[in-house]
Amino acid sequence: MRPTDQTGLAIILSLVALTLFDAMGLIIKHLANDYSAAQLSAWRNMFGLIPAVIALCSSQAWQINGKRLNLRQWKLALFRGAVVTFAQLCFYLSLGLMDFATASTITYARALFATAMAIPILGERVGWLRWIAVLIGFVGVIMVIKPGGDGFTFYALLPFAAAAFYALVGVTARLFDNDAPSSLVNLYSSIAATIGASLIAYLWGGFIPLATKTDLAWIALMGGFGGTAVLILMISFRMTEQSNLAPFSYFGIPLAFGLGWLFLTKRHGPHYFLERY
Repeated sequence: MRPTDQTGLAIILSLVALTLFDAMGLIIKHLANDYSAAQLSAWRNMFGLIPAVIALCSSQAWQINGKRLNLRQWKLALFRGAVVTFAQLCFYLSLGLMDFATASTITYARALFATAMAIPILGERVGWLRWIAVLIGFVGVIMVIKPGGDGFTFYALLPFAAAAFYALVGVTARLFDNDAPSSLVNLYSSIAATIGASLIAYLWGGFIPLATKTDLAWIALMGGFGGTAVLILMISFRMTEQSNLAPFSYFGIPLAFGLGWLFLTKRHGPHYFLERY
């Protein structure tokens, strides 16, 4: 048990982060028809640097340590940023190819991945009650994917891959030194993700100009939601064991369906949503 173990607060923070992530995903779905997944990922990370910098400047732990920007485990922080880049690309691609609720629901398979990864990487011991809770949620994810069914599409593997990448990002958050400020670790990872996503966007076909100022506002909001969610989630990951948080991550599934219903109802009417689900 780490001295920073605060399971109750960690669960609350993780739920707040999941809500912000789903809100971010809805904006990405809205913009996916006009901009590539790689470009949206790059912009999300660029604007996500703003809450990362604000959090660092507001960090009491960082100020106590003399506002140092050096990080002993900087390679690990940059590695997490690279993993985030691939996670985002897979997830954002899926949002452009699939229904929002379906793509978002599949990403919650990360609860199973996180629980499994925590055993070899962190040496956690996972009790059978936690395994049952995680597996019940995973069964729900499999029912959404419907492997082997007529409605199955290989596009479903994109959010599934994103789930594995996001799980790895979460598990490795507990490998950092206790005295390393979460905001500084997050800043390193965010910078790496920004560089990685921008490179992919450039190789993907470059950046196209924004169509309207409204799109700019949506993108700024997307980056703010995503950047804040990542920071909050990282703090929660460092507070307690992964297996304590994993079952609660499935809270995002009904939230995703609720947001999907609101989004589709507003754009196409309630009958459109009912026909698809």
